[in-house]
Amino acid sequence: MRNLIADGARAMGIALHGDAADRLARFHALLTEANRTMNLTRVPDDPAEAVDRNYLDSLTPLAVPGLMDGVKTLCDVGSGAGFPGIPLAIARPDIRVTLMDSLGKRVNFLNDVIDRLQLNAEAVHIRAEEAARLEGCRDRFDLVTARAVAALPALIELAMPLARVGGRFVAYKGPALDEELAVSAAVMRRLNAGDAQCFSAAIPGRDWDHRLCVVKKLGATPRAFPRRPGEAARNPILG
Repeated sequence: MRNLIADGARAMGIALHGDAADRLARFHALLTEANRTMNLTRVPDDPAEAVDRNYLDSLTPLAVPGLMDGVKTLCDVGSGAGFPGIPLAIARPDIRVTLMDSLGKRVNFLNDVIDRLQLNAEAVHIRAEEAARLEGCRDRFDLVTARAVAALPALIELAMPLARVGGRFVAYKGPALDEELAVSAAVMRRLNAGDAQCFSAAIPGRDWDHRLCVVKKLGATPRAFPRRPGEAARNPILG
């Protein structure tokens, strides 16, 4: 597992320093063990698929030139079993990573991983809509990430209030991205977000259509947003 991770990252042009590959392999072992009783996520049986689908995919922002420059604080919304937040925290120990999730058992697992791997991170049991009303979270983060959480219009409403002005939101997306972008113009305009930039998030040897959608926060988010928990997904801003 360690060699698969190290070789894959190298093929993507990502430099893993120190014991990062070993820590990622340890994270996989902890996740696999916990998943037997907690059903945190689907862990592929094939180690190569697990590496590509979870760990290398999580690290793809590191392969985009300039995307991580100047990032000191990162918030991972809906972190689930820790993707992409834990792999990014392992690869970039200089960044303070906050993982947010609404399910307590996942947060407990993530904090146990953080403690065992001694990561510069914390996991918080909270919804993004609630966090965005807290002074310590709103307008705070240099970078906000989300992977497999919701459609883009809802994600923008959840993430933008957490980013600082000038900060960016990165959505991990697949084949549906073009369709989601086509209905996201209104919410980006309402929340003072810039035009989306899309980058390939290719995994060597795979033909998966994985892409990163990067949106910059141009100005303060209106205080009305985000709306009540679940409202962004139920009633997205489309016009």
